[in-house]
Amino acid sequence: MVARGAMARFWSLESLQMVAADGGTESSALVDDNGSEEDYSYEELCQAAPRYLQPGGEQLAINELISDGTVVYAEALWDHVTMDDQELGFKAGDVIRVLEASNKDWWWGRNEDKEAWFPASFVRLRVNQEEVPENCSNIQDEEQDSDTSKHRQKIAENRDQMRTNVIQEIMKTERVYIKHLKDICEGYIRQCRKHTGMFTTAQLSTIFGNIEDIYKFQRKFLKDLEKQYNKEEPHLSEIGSCFLQHQEGFAIYSEYCNNHPSACIELSRLMKQGKYRHFFEACRLLQQMIDIAIDGFLLTPVQKICKYPLQLAELLKYTTQEHSDYSNIKAAYEAMKNVACLINERKRRLESIDKIARWQVSIVDWEGPDVLARSSELIHSGELTKISKQGKSQQRTFFLFDHQLVFCKKDLLRRDILYYKDRIDMDETEIVDTEDGRDRDFNINVKNAFKIINRTTEEVHLFCAKKQEDKKRWMEACENERRRVREDKEMGMEISENQKKQAMQNARKSRQGKIKGVSYNGCPLPPLHQTLHPLHQRHITVPTSVPQQQVFALAEPKRKPSLFWHTFNKLTPFKK
Repeated sequence: MVARGAMARFWSLESLQMVAADGGTESSALVDDNGSEEDYSYEELCQAAPRYLQPGGEQLAINELISDGTVVYAEALWDHVTMDDQELGFKAGDVIRVLEASNKDWWWGRNEDKEAWFPASFVRLRVNQEEVPENCSNIQDEEQDSDTSKHRQKIAENRDQMRTNVIQEIMKTERVYIKHLKDICEGYIRQCRKHTGMFTTAQLSTIFGNIEDIYKFQRKFLKDLEKQYNKEEPHLSEIGSCFLQHQEGFAIYSEYCNNHPSACIELSRLMKQGKYRHFFEACRLLQQMIDIAIDGFLLTPVQKICKYPLQLAELLKYTTQEHSDYSNIKAAYEAMKNVACLINERKRRLESIDKIARWQVSIVDWEGPDVLARSSELIHSGELTKISKQGKSQQRTFFLFDHQLVFCKKDLLRRDILYYKDRIDMDETEIVDTEDGRDRDFNINVKNAFKIINRTTEEVHLFCAKKQEDKKRWMEACENERRRVREDKEMGMEISENQKKQAMQNARKSRQGKIKGVSYNGCPLPPLHQTLHPLHQRHITVPTSVPQQQVFALAEPKRKPSLFWHTFNKLTPFKK
């Protein structure tokens, strides 16, 4: 153990010398596009906002505040309904006093009813902690004296001061964020590119994504933000126009957020080797970066794009309708919320294409193009009876994706095995309701039937459901498919060919691994909950359930996750 530790220290020193020899002492001044240095230094940022310097450092800041005796409040973003006694139930908009935030997923807090655990991703911290919440009078400490209450009430009445607090927090966190991006680009990427023996171009692209483009964009954004910032009277600042001016530019975060899971996997793989761990640590030390691992820095863009709607919502709350910036702030809030929604939807769609790829490789006798060539989402699935022109009935299992309807046949003996039969192009079709009774086109009696007619070829497909309710669901699903295709076009929803290709490759590798009896999974397992030390012996462990709303999704997604993927588990062969 001693020898191994000595080797590690030696390697760290060697890494420092190696990186320094390759230009680690170069000037790290932050230069904008016009060649001028920014007017704030790292030391100034440390003095201005020490708690925000750590990526994800709000959790540390919360615990510091609580330890100092400060009352910390959070506002609920969504309803949290629970039947578990160890979890805290609340509604969106409720105010919760945070009593402990040691665990990243579950915090301990109190509302009017009780104390218990609650999911951290369901809430956001109040910027103006001095303001006394209207609906939480019962959670104030009884020890607070009258002078403190009067002081807080006086601050609460001063809306200008509250707006100043929000404006200053936006400016402060933006400057610190630029520092993080600079450290990543100059401290890590620049050094990695000099060591071609350790990193390939593809590896660097996977690990860092388009973060250099984000850095360039954010510098321009901050420069315009600074112009609108009123240093003498911050509450008069008009920053809404900056967000509106750059709203299209924020779309570059989508690529980064979509790539981030792959970056984590690749980085985790490299970190298993000592030379990479020591190299990244040497880069951090030479850049004089804070004591956080590289994966913590790479998470900051994901957190940042999700935080903008929350900051703007807070700013709008303290901006009166008479304020000259009210309309711009309101529009900026909606714009940034839409950006976050689009990113969330793309992330969800990427997860969806992985499932679709795994489903396709499980289908026997697959023919024609991959499903992902045109589709990226399963909309509905179930069994229908397909009737041919000759009156022949065929029981088939159908899967409705965007742009196409795929149908398969179950194996006679192994009902969990599916054989590919055919598909229908949904882009040139219309859905027609068919009354019960004798159908004139097919000259047979039908019940619970509907038709899919190709407008170009005039080909007619007749389907019968077992129940009237099933027929209704299928017709609604077909209408929903058309609506989603239109929405995807309007919001620019596209999955790159490379991402589709990667999804199919991963699915086929996974398939081969299962057939060979090798356990394979391309996705990392979710982290287990950590056990905390009890507070006053009142609670022992965090809840065993996983919070449904993840930190990434800080804006309400437009669509709920599909409910039909569970059928794939029943309808795919070679199950574990």
